[in-house]
Amino acid sequence: MIELILQVPETLVEGVSDALMDELDALSVSVEDSDADTEAERALFGEPGMPAPKPGWERSTLKALFETEAQASEAATLLKAQDWATDLSLVEMREVEAQDWVRLTQSQFDPVEITPQFWIVPSWHEPPAGAETVIRLDPGMAFGTGTHPTTRMCLGWIAANADQVAGARVLDYGCGSGILAIGAAKHGAAQVDAVDIDEAAVSTAAQNARDNGVVLATGLPDHAQGQYPVVLANILAIPLKMLAPLLCGHLAPGGHLVLAGILERQADELKAAYAPWLQLEVARCEDGWILMTGQAATA
Repeated sequence: MIELILQVPETLVEGVSDALMDELDALSVSVEDSDADTEAERALFGEPGMPAPKPGWERSTLKALFETEAQASEAATLLKAQDWATDLSLVEMREVEAQDWVRLTQSQFDPVEITPQFWIVPSWHEPPAGAETVIRLDPGMAFGTGTHPTTRMCLGWIAANADQVAGARVLDYGCGSGILAIGAAKHGAAQVDAVDIDEAAVSTAAQNARDNGVVLATGLPDHAQGQYPVVLANILAIPLKMLAPLLCGHLAPGGHLVLAGILERQADELKAAYAPWLQLEVARCEDGWILMTGQAATA
């Protein structure tokens, strides 16, 4: 086996990866941060069951595996000959020992603890001892080593407030892989509506729900109707500010609003955006991200 190692800018990651796999006979392609373990390293997270938010880092290292040296050499030559490949550079071409790549990749991902009783567990692992509630979702093969802090904090809120979730109608707005909706369903929610503007995310959430033995009502945003005692939204600060009237309009009297995807420095912006409807507070902080919660006034 021959490994071809290239350094490419973020703008070329997707195109070069596709060319290596679809046209140049690479057996596999992985993407790494060229600045890993330096001061320039940047986190790039992908949620379980969903792709990463960006195809690569500002400076990305692509590692492509080939059966023969001739194939790897030809791939490098053809890529460098392209007009658009001026910023692509060959780092190394080396022989590597043949391995069970699937098993090796899987060994990098362990179950993620939300609470001692609540875990996210890849399909190839057995649930840890003491795990009473388990979400089965596999991480993406190229990005991320676990669940994003914002997701962990949201799931932690669901577990800590199971008495509010159990028997309630719950809205997961911007559901992505459906992980929060599945968590709410596993904590006894009577009905969970999981909506997203991305039809692919809606389909993924529905499949992940089936794989976890729970029922979600999935759809585009207009599928969310009426008011909910619990509204969850793990998106980003800018869309969360724009969505303030809509999300608060879906919140039942006395209902709980749980927002994530927010950086610590953005807390005051969110508080101001939601002030006409309720008072947001920082409920938890992890790795520079915060969880913000608020409760609607009772009727």
